[in-house]
Amino acid sequence: VQLQAFGGGLVQPGGFLRLSCAASGSPFSSMAWYRQAPGEQRELVAVISGGGSTHYADSVKGRFTISRDSAKTMMYLQMNSLKPGDTAIYYCWGFYSGYDYWGQGTLVTVSS
Repeated sequence: VQLQAFGGGLVQPGGFLRLSCAASGSPFSSMAWYRQAPGEQRELVAVISGGGSTHYADSVKGRFTISRDSAKTMMYLQMNSLKPGDTAIYYCWGFYSGYDYWGQGTLVTVSS
């Protein structure tokens, strides 16, 4: 059971990026995106349940959208109107059979 995040990069303020997380092995129930900025603790960005319910951190509501495919093998984070404060390493997380699984992270840098 593995998670692999990709899609990060450098983007200007106001721009957009789409992160992807590939899940291999067994399908996860809940999945989420977390992020960790330099010198900060890891924080929850968005979570999606097995039934498709979503929850967002207040700081990204209205700008970010979490989704997953019907096979539950891919998860996405569409990030619009990016701000310098969104700069962080973004990690995907999945919950399966009582265990937490983490991807390796992908760096998002928002800078002009």
